[in-house]
Amino acid sequence: MTHPHLPTTQSVVTAIRAIADEFRLEVEVTDDIGADRTSRRTSAGAFVVRDPDGSLPHEAYVELGGSPSVSVRVYPEDDAQITVDGVQFDDVPRERVPAFLRSVYGGIAHVKGRVFPPAWWLVVPLPADETYKELVLPGVLTPWMSARVRGRKG
Repeated sequence: MTHPHLPTTQSVVTAIRAIADEFRLEVEVTDDIGADRTSRRTSAGAFVVRDPDGSLPHEAYVELGGSPSVSVRVYPEDDAQITVDGVQFDDVPRERVPAFLRSVYGGIAHVKGRVFPPAWWLVVPLPADETYKELVLPGVLTPWMSARVRGRKG
């Protein structure tokens, strides 16, 4: 399966809004526009809004209501950071954001664990055998995550 082409930050935000509508979730968006406002442009001078190539960088922070707690920070550099119940997934390509959210809200995402040494991972499978997996810190297994635990290995 190919992922939709999302060339701009705004196209990703529009796709997230569509998923929020599909799953009946509230959505709140904060936009930061300009080199002096985006988080990865720390070297931008005061009152400099354009990048050296003349482009106007656009970053968005999206919070989705409901359970689990999900936020998405879309960067101008074609990637996103998605946080699910406190578990942070960095460097998710922007084209993968809609499939990632559908996996979380569609019940495909799950938690895997092992007994020794004790550890939990939040696993988010996407179409085409692509999977994102992040460690869940001890003591942070939320009720949403606990309800999605699959077999624990010994």
